[in-house]
Amino acid sequence: MPRLVIVSNRLPFTAQQREGGWGFVASSGGLVSALSAYLAKARAENVDFECVWVGWPGAAVPEAEQARMRAVALEQYGSFPVFLSQDDVRDFYQGFSNATLWPLFHYFPSYVEYNPQQWAAYVRVNALFRDAVLEVFRPGDTIWIHDYQLMLLPAQLRAARADATIGFFLHIPFPSHELIRLLPGPWKRELLAGVLGADLVGFHTHEYTQHFLHSVFRVLGWDHKLGQIALGDQVRRADTFPIGIDFEQFMTAANDPAVLQRRAELSLGIRGKQLIFSVDRLDYTKGIVKRLQGFEEFLVRYPEWHERVVFALTVVPSRTEVRQYGRMKKELDEWVGRINGRFGSTEWVPILYQYRALDFNSLVALYALAPAALITPLRDGMNLVAKEYLASKPDSTGVLILSEMAGAARELGEALIVNPNHASEIADALQQALGMPAVEQMARNRPMQERLKAYDARRWAEHFLTTLARVKAQQGQLATRHLSAQMQTEIAQRYAAARCSLILLDYDGTLVPFAPQPQLAAPDAELVGLLAAMRRRTSGGIFLVSGRDRATLSDWFGSVRVGMIAEHGAWVRREGADWRLLKSLASDWKEQIAPILRVYVAQVAGSLFEEKEFSLAWHYRRCDPELGAQRAKELIDELTRYTANLDVQVLEGKKVVEVRNSGVNKGAAALLVASELSPDFVLAVGDDETDEDLFRALPPDAISIRVGAPFSHARFRMNDYRDVRRLLARLVATHGGAD
Repeated sequence: MPRLVIVSNRLPFTAQQREGGWGFVASSGGLVSALSAYLAKARAENVDFECVWVGWPGAAVPEAEQARMRAVALEQYGSFPVFLSQDDVRDFYQGFSNATLWPLFHYFPSYVEYNPQQWAAYVRVNALFRDAVLEVFRPGDTIWIHDYQLMLLPAQLRAARADATIGFFLHIPFPSHELIRLLPGPWKRELLAGVLGADLVGFHTHEYTQHFLHSVFRVLGWDHKLGQIALGDQVRRADTFPIGIDFEQFMTAANDPAVLQRRAELSLGIRGKQLIFSVDRLDYTKGIVKRLQGFEEFLVRYPEWHERVVFALTVVPSRTEVRQYGRMKKELDEWVGRINGRFGSTEWVPILYQYRALDFNSLVALYALAPAALITPLRDGMNLVAKEYLASKPDSTGVLILSEMAGAARELGEALIVNPNHASEIADALQQALGMPAVEQMARNRPMQERLKAYDARRWAEHFLTTLARVKAQQGQLATRHLSAQMQTEIAQRYAAARCSLILLDYDGTLVPFAPQPQLAAPDAELVGLLAAMRRRTSGGIFLVSGRDRATLSDWFGSVRVGMIAEHGAWVRREGADWRLLKSLASDWKEQIAPILRVYVAQVAGSLFEEKEFSLAWHYRRCDPELGAQRAKELIDELTRYTANLDVQVLEGKKVVEVRNSGVNKGAAALLVASELSPDFVLAVGDDETDEDLFRALPPDAISIRVGAPFSHARFRMNDYRDVRRLLARLVATHGGAD
C-alpha cells in the first residue's frame, strides 16, 4: 500500500547515549506537533495507513551502531535515521542552513555567511537524505519534504524518481528577490530549481508564495500562471497553506486538573498582579530585546501600572554552540537586570525571567492565566505561540499583541498588531490590552478561535496532501496530452491516408525560436527545405498562420509555394494566388494608437515598436523581464480604456502587446480556408494566446498542438520548435513518394 514518507532535518525524537546503549527522547516543536496530530487522525481512520519519517536523529552515532539504531527506529517509531558526521552538522546545519539561509530568509543580510565549504556540505548532505529516502521509497509513495535545510532534495529525488509524488513545505519566510539576489548565482539557481523538483511547494502566507514565484521568474526566467509553473511537460504549483495547531488539545488542556493546579500556583506567585506573557527560542529573529525596550517604554509612559503588572519572559535555549547566540544571551540578561533595577522594588520585580524550556502544563497554565500575550518577532514564518495562546482561552478573554512581521498576523487580524521595531507601539498596545473590557476581548478572540479550530494542524496537513494529489492528477492528464512517439506515428498514418490535408502552422516560437528582434527570425535552410518537402507530399494545403505582415512572409516563403495567413488573419493568400483581405478593415485608428506605443518604447529600454497594415505591436523581449511585464500590464490597461469606443482589440502575446481590428483572428481565417478545401485531415500547431482562437475554431477531430505552455484548448502539446520540426519530418517520411 502507498505510504506517506515525511522528510525533515530532524526526526520526531532525539537519540541520546545512555548507559547500556542509545535511547530516544521525543522532540517538541510546531512541525512535530502538527504532523503528529495529522498522523494520529490518519491512523485512527485507516488501520492500513503507513508513514515513514526520514531525518537526522540529533546526535553523531558511531558507524558500528548505526545499523542497530536504524532497525530499532524503524520498528518502534516508523523512522529512518540519516546519520551525519560532526563535520556535516557543523558545515551543513550550523553552517549553510543557519549561518546563510536562516539570516537571509529572515531579513538579516548582515549576518549572512558566504562559505563555499558550507555550500558544498549542504549539497552533500541533501544527497545523503536523497539516498536515505530512496532506500525506503516504494512506487506510489507520497514524499513530503520540510523546510530550508532540504531545498535541494526535491530536484535530487526527481532526478532519481521522475514519476514520484513530491511535496515541499517551507516553514520560514521566503524573502523578496532583493534578498535572494545576494546569493551567488549558482547557489540561488540550484536552490530555486531544487525546490521546483517538488510537484507542490507550500508556504505559510500569500506574500511568501509571491516572493518565491517572483524569484523564480527573476532568477530562472520561469513565469507562472496563477501559481502554476510549466517546466517542459510537467507543471509545478506554489500555493499558500498556513500551518495550524492542535486546537482541541490546548482548549481541553486549559481545564485539565493538572493545568488548573499549576495555574493556581503561578497565580499565587504573582500576587494578584496582571500578567504579560512571552515565550520564545533564543534567536535574533524573535526581537526579544526590542520587546524589553517596549516594556520599558510602557513603564515610563504609564507609571500607573507600576507594581500592578508582571512581565513573565521565558526564553528557551537554542543553538548554544553559536557565538552570536551567546552574545545575544548576555545582552538579554543585561536588559532584564537594567529594567528590574530601574523600576523594581523589594515588593515588585517587573520582569520574571526564565531561561529554560517549559513543560506543556506550565506553558498552557501561563497562556490561560495571562490577560495579555506579547508576541513580537522581528520576522517569523508563522509563530504558533500566538495561536496556542488563543487556543488556551476557553472563555475567549485575553489580548494578543502580535507583530505585523509574523506570518500569523495575516490570519489573526483582530489581535493588536504592532511594528516590533518601535517601542512606542508596543507600549501603547500594552496599555490598550491591559485596559480592554472583557466584552471587547471576547469579540476579538472568538472569530480568531473559530478560524483556528476550523483550520487546525490536521486540516493543514490534509489540505496540503489533497492539493498535492490534485496537482499530480493534473500532471497525469497533461502527460496524456503530451504528444508521444506512438501518437505521432498515428498522426503520420492518418496524414498519409488522407484525401485532402490542411496543415496550419504558426511561425515564431513554433517553427523557429524567438529572436531578440523580429527581423532576425528569418527561416533557416533546414526549415525551408522541410516545408518544401512537406508541400510536395500534401494533397490540400499548408498555411503559415502568423502575426507577421504579408510582405515579410512573402519575402521569406514566396519560393516555397505554401499558403500564408498574415497579421493574425487579416490577410490570406492561397498558394499561387494573390493576397486578399478576410474582411473590409479600417486602419485610420493607427494614428491615434501609435503615439501611445511609441511613448512606451521611449520609456522602456530595449522595447520595439512594429507597424503592420492593420495592426500595431509593442515588443519587450529584450527588456528587463520584470519591468517589461509590468509595463505590458500598464500598456494593456491604458489601451483597453482608450480603445473602448474603437473597433479594435488589444492582445497579449509572448513578450508582445498588439492592437488589431476586431473580428480578425487566426480561427476565422482557418475556417475560411477549411471551407474552401473541405479537408479530411487537419493539423494545427501554435505557441501563444493568439493561436487559441485557431484551436477553438477547429473541428473536434482536428489535431491541435500547443507548443510550450500546457494550459491550452489544444488537444496535445509539445515542448519546443525542435519537436515540431521532428513531427513534420516524420509526416514527410511516412507519406512516402518521390520528390
